[in-house]
Amino acid sequence: DHHVNYGSGSGLQDRVAFVQNDPSQYDASIRLADLQVSDTGTYQCRVKKNTVAVHEVIVTVQEKPADPQCWTEGELVEGGSILLRCYSR
Repeated sequence: DHHVNYGSGSGLQDRVAFVQNDPSQYDASIRLADLQVSDTGTYQCRVKKNTVAVHEVIVTVQEKPADPQCWTEGELVEGGSILLRCYSR
């Protein structure tokens, strides 16, 4: 039907669009911009020409990892060895 049903209170209205301008040309793909953890869920594609075809996709958005904390262990001596350690949640 050439439209996207965003669901109630999803906040997707400004972040979802068809990839092609005219989805009737056999490509009803959509693009989700600026993904958020709250976008996790089941998305359904309903395509109707003569009959209706339905496909569901489960999308899981994970949180961005925290900035790593890095430090060196060992003495900075030419020809010596040091250990670079990094940690992130």
